[in-house]
Amino acid sequence: MKKPINIVGGGLAGSEAAWQAAEAGADVRLFEMRPVSQTPAHRTDKLAEIVCSNSFKTDEPGTAPFLLKEELRRGGSLIMKAADANRVPAGAALAVDRLEFSEEITRLIESHPRIEIVREEFSELPEDEITVICTGPLTSASLTEKIIGLTGDDQLYFYDAIAPIVSYESIDMSVAFKAARYGKGGDDYINCPFSKEQYETFYNELINAKSVPLKRFEETHWFEACLPLEETARRGVDTLRYACMKPRGLPDPKTGSEPYAAVQLRQENQMADAWSLVGFQNHLRYPEQKRIIRLIPGLEHADILQYGQIHRNTFINSPKLLNESLQVEKQPNLFFAGQITGVEGYLESVGTGWLAGINAVKLSMGKSLLVAPRRSAIGSLCRYVATAETKNFQPVNITFGLLEPLPTELRRRYRRKRERHAFQVGLALDDWDKWMSGEFASAGASQTAA
Repeated sequence: MKKPINIVGGGLAGSEAAWQAAEAGADVRLFEMRPVSQTPAHRTDKLAEIVCSNSFKTDEPGTAPFLLKEELRRGGSLIMKAADANRVPAGAALAVDRLEFSEEITRLIESHPRIEIVREEFSELPEDEITVICTGPLTSASLTEKIIGLTGDDQLYFYDAIAPIVSYESIDMSVAFKAARYGKGGDDYINCPFSKEQYETFYNELINAKSVPLKRFEETHWFEACLPLEETARRGVDTLRYACMKPRGLPDPKTGSEPYAAVQLRQENQMADAWSLVGFQNHLRYPEQKRIIRLIPGLEHADILQYGQIHRNTFINSPKLLNESLQVEKQPNLFFAGQITGVEGYLESVGTGWLAGINAVKLSMGKSLLVAPRRSAIGSLCRYVATAETKNFQPVNITFGLLEPLPTELRRRYRRKRERHAFQVGLALDDWDKWMSGEFASAGASQTAA
């Protein structure tokens, strides 16, 4: 380990990769270009800053996102530890106070004796230094050019969006009510109920609202799991009522009945003075956003703390480049991790950063690289980005569809989906624990996990 390992990007994946590499005994240089060079979405110079939703999705046992969280917890993940320590009420989901979360990670990494934070843009792909690229959805233009040269692709992007946030004191709680869907989590969400007439007015105004124009010559490549609100609405008048405005499981205590539609707001911080509109990512002009948001019952006088916005997400055609250890096959000193690999989601990015950081150290020690168990969430994500069809490669979240399927006899035994998924999660965690105490531990992969 004569040369430090380069980790490029101080987001979720980069912070995790740097921590794992340093905990395994390597000297690490963590490159983060902020605040020297800012991005269109970030607001601070903190590491692991969350720019979209503050939710890490469900933490309910028996689900695919829960499996991913458990693997990271059992693997000594820095990000999971900070997320659990800074969680805010969100029903069955794990949501965090985004400011306290990033401040804790920044403090821990800044104080680590083996990590040097370098506040400058990293614009090369050195062949003689072990480097993990974790620059995520907002890779700088100069580094993007180098990556394009490596991949041979001329376009590396799709579009993602950020939801608006409103102040709690501006919400009319005589109209809105607190509840979680189907009672899961008590009263963790604020819900704004619509009558049919209110919904129809809202819908018509939304689909006719003016959007921010995209840059010239750029196409849109929307990620289906994070469509802008107005794009979802254009697919049909009732589409929103089956998506982010679904009223099912949310009876209004004033009437005892489910409303025609409902908007949910999720707590953003420990102070509970800021609430985000769930699923309301959009790219409308700011005056239009204010007008549309104030058509929501209970938000007629909403004080908007953050507007929704659109930003470019960069990702590579990973199956052309990477193996399941996240190493670039034709340039072995180079790894990719995070959203740039084609995984979508905070903890999906963290999982790839976790493995890439450990494998960077393995490579520096001349040891075989690790591949996560095939049944595991992290193993499934890495297998997808390494082996998926390249022609229409698109980012993915962790789902049961991505996991290795159960044998036919077990699928027949567990016909109910909930039972089958719970059994599948149990099998995956058994494999994970055996791997962590067997091949992983014998390889001396991580002091933290040990």
